[in-house]
Amino acid sequence: VQLQASGGGLVQSGGSLRLACTASESIFSINDMAWYRQALGKQRELVALISSITGSSGGSTSYADSVKGRFAISGDNAKSAAYLQMNNLKSEDTAVYYCYLNGRRTSWSNWKDYWGQGTQVTVSS
Repeated sequence: VQLQASGGGLVQSGGSLRLACTASESIFSINDMAWYRQALGKQRELVALISSITGSSGGSTSYADSVKGRFAISGDNAKSAAYLQMNNLKSEDTAVYYCYLNGRRTSWSNWKDYWGQGTQVTVSS
């Protein structure tokens, strides 16, 4: 299973971007999906997580304090996809953003962690 992240780019402070993460094949069962980010010289950190994804609009979400009220994660179970709407972006949001999925490919597979390749988000002040 490959995770493809897209939607990154260069945006001015205060602007918005929407990241998308899609799996290369349908996942039988998803435990949770998340977005992490890693700024230059810093450790990778969890930005937002969604679990118990139901349909294309439901799920339980949690966020890093630094993005609460500005970012929104959503998921689509049928598409094995997750999205991150980022509003009011700040220069400190500049980082490579990685998508993550924990799930089972089939009903007889083990639970496994999958990572996307990362997409660069650069916020200019």
